[in-house]
Amino acid sequence: MFGASAGAGFAFYIPDRLWFDEAMAVALSKIVAYCDTTLRTSGFQDYDGAVNGLQMENSGSVTRIAATVDASLATVRLAIAAGADLLVVHHGLFWSPTHPWTGKRRELLELLVRHNLAVYSSHLPLDAHPRLGNNILLAEALGLRGRRPFFLAKGQMVGWQFRARVTRTDLAGRLQAALGGKAPTVLPGGPEKCQRIGVVTGGAGAEVRQAAAEGVDTFITGEGPHWTYALAEELGVNVFYGGHYATETFGVQALAAELAAKFHLPWSFLDHPTGL
Repeated sequence: MFGASAGAGFAFYIPDRLWFDEAMAVALSKIVAYCDTTLRTSGFQDYDGAVNGLQMENSGSVTRIAATVDASLATVRLAIAAGADLLVVHHGLFWSPTHPWTGKRRELLELLVRHNLAVYSSHLPLDAHPRLGNNILLAEALGLRGRRPFFLAKGQMVGWQFRARVTRTDLAGRLQAALGGKAPTVLPGGPEKCQRIGVVTGGAGAEVRQAAAEGVDTFITGEGPHWTYALAEELGVNVFYGGHYATETFGVQALAAELAAKFHLPWSFLDHPTGL
């Protein structure tokens, strides 16, 4: 589907059969409007720091898109090196207090302005999207079919659950393959044969009790605290921790690829794993 050539910390993807003029530019406002509509940004409740939507504007046009999981000084530098003027992220710029603008915070903002780099962030809307979302794309990579809404968060269902008949060992192998070889941490509190599987990427591990209450015997997420091991045993639930970063690389790539195809723009994925 995509042709790629690797670079230092990033890879470029250009949809087949499309030719790009380096001078081609698309209005930032058109891309933002498409993202907001597609992801139903205004209809989602989220954590205060998420600030879904356009977080940083540029001079008004886009010629190259970059996508990454986390907006940080390191990934902004990667985006600049990739020649991007729009950075699409899952975890945006404003999770913690953003003032005063001193030290590394000033350096980050200065780089964004100097290099005309816009930032668009989508957190829960991108997790939950039925086509582009982290949760559905991870589930599809695991071979799970027949989805049903799952896991209430901030007033809306953000995950998916599936009926299956797969052994815990087999599911662990599928998850490792889907995450590029990263072996998941498995809390074997439930049955060896997994039959009702819930998927919520990221940091939902502290909500094992909620997942069990919604009827799953196996819960796949990114990370969770130490005490969830004992809780999973008590509740009779398997829990798979695939890594917060690793489970949330799917959505930003899917969104960037869709934008690239719609607006005839090149894009790159900036892989900056945390190992967590």
